[in-house]
Amino acid sequence: MDYKNKIILAPMVRVSTLPVRLLALEYGADIVFTEELVDWKLLAAVRQVNKSLGTVDYVDPADGTVILRTCEEERSRVVLQMGTCDAERALQVGRKFENDVAGIDINMGCPKEFSIKGGMGAALLQQPDKVKDILTTLVKGVRVPVTCKIRLLASDAETLSFCRMVESCGVAALTVHGRTRHERPRHPVHEDAIRRVAEALTIPVIANGGSRHIQCRADAEAFRERCGTSGVMLARAAMWNLSVFRTEGPLEMDTVITRLLELCVRYHHPFTQAKYTVQQMLRELQETPRGKRFLAAQTLEEICAIWGLGGACRAAIGPPTSPDGRPLSKRPRLDDGVEPGHRAFVRGHYTPEQLPKTLLHAWSVRHGLPLPSYQLEFSDKLFRAVCTVKERRYASLWEKNKKFAEQGSALTCCLCLGIGGLPTDIGLVSPVSAGQPVSAGQPVSAVTGSGDGHTSQKDISGGTTNGRHGPETDPQRCAVGLEERTVGQDRPVKGTGEQNDASVMVEKGATEMTQDGARVEGEATQNGESAAAECERKTNGFAPAGQLVGGV
Repeated sequence: MDYKNKIILAPMVRVSTLPVRLLALEYGADIVFTEELVDWKLLAAVRQVNKSLGTVDYVDPADGTVILRTCEEERSRVVLQMGTCDAERALQVGRKFENDVAGIDINMGCPKEFSIKGGMGAALLQQPDKVKDILTTLVKGVRVPVTCKIRLLASDAETLSFCRMVESCGVAALTVHGRTRHERPRHPVHEDAIRRVAEALTIPVIANGGSRHIQCRADAEAFRERCGTSGVMLARAAMWNLSVFRTEGPLEMDTVITRLLELCVRYHHPFTQAKYTVQQMLRELQETPRGKRFLAAQTLEEICAIWGLGGACRAAIGPPTSPDGRPLSKRPRLDDGVEPGHRAFVRGHYTPEQLPKTLLHAWSVRHGLPLPSYQLEFSDKLFRAVCTVKERRYASLWEKNKKFAEQGSALTCCLCLGIGGLPTDIGLVSPVSAGQPVSAGQPVSAVTGSGDGHTSQKDISGGTTNGRHGPETDPQRCAVGLEERTVGQDRPVKGTGEQNDASVMVEKGATEMTQDGARVEGEATQNGESAAAECERKTNGFAPAGQLVGGV
């Protein structure tokens, strides 16, 4: 594979998955990278040919999770990015995957704590001997091109010395992110430093880190020319609008999201990953009424319904199975008499005074009842809580952390008992209709309560609320930390979602495991927009892509 004069989709954790990669290629990307995957996880994965989807899946044998899904359409243009700190493991991974990818890239630029503590990512910049061992071992041992992606070192001299050493290992190309390990998206990209690297090497150098000023393909080419490189790699500019690769110019956001969801349905993409990707595309539009419907969605079908694809999703995706037909999940069923969860707990919908646990606690005290108790279950990396009040039990849906699960069970209890104080605009299901199917796009009833056991209903616009299981997973919600960005700022203002716990309780409290946050290399900013665009945004919830990508 030739890396000269190419425009490339960057490796982005939880974003650079099969539907995103295929859509990037469809819009004009020359090469696409997978998200970074750690060598240990890749070595443990089992290769399976998924005949029903026409894909090759690498599956975690422990829980059936698909670690990497690829297909013939991208075979000649997809690069596997690996996180590693060991030459022998890297070689084993390379030989295992070389028949299914067009190239292998070593991540030496990720500045996140997870990578650094594992001796991977940017930690390798301080270990040139180890880097040389990894790269030379791979270059000699695999049949596909080997590349690596780095950040700038503290000085030009150190950077150039490191890059010349990398070139001497026989790599096919080198990607340079124009910031140091300690710099973040708000800092300017050092285009001059990238240029000096490109001038010093004979192999193709790929410029990365300029998304702040890239709205379209022409902007990407201008960034490449300023850096004097052979190619350009796009991270957040592509994440915000994949049609940035189009030579004809970007498309409207709804068009891009609709096409992405079609690919998610086609390849049975996990709900949580699909939701996370669309969240990154919507950004501040998550605060619109339509965006809040999206945040409340709990299955891929519900998300698709917002963009008019609910029926297609329902027809295309059956019960989730692994490639060999075995069920992916066998989560424990609720005991008889337990009220099932109605809706996921979305932290951004509640003020501190409206939190279900707070309301339920106050209600119990006011009525002289014992305080609610909570029991947690853990299965397939998700949590479910059961709240007991007045000898009745109320369950949550399966959530990404235990705090959300407890709030979800308290929410179910508040709905069933008619406890007042909950927000009235979050698309909740009334206790009467909680067990009844609701078709995609059908309005649902929000519940308000007087606190005396009586409920009233308010008709609002929402997604499907039936609690049916979605593709790949049970009714999960994407409990990821969200950033709300305001016009004219390029830094987070507040979170619309609550970050997962640094550690989560594993089944029966036996052990704990650390969850690393999702990470994406790149940079973000937003420029001001016209009053007309703001009016359209408030009316429809979405604006044309030309206004959305301004200043990206």
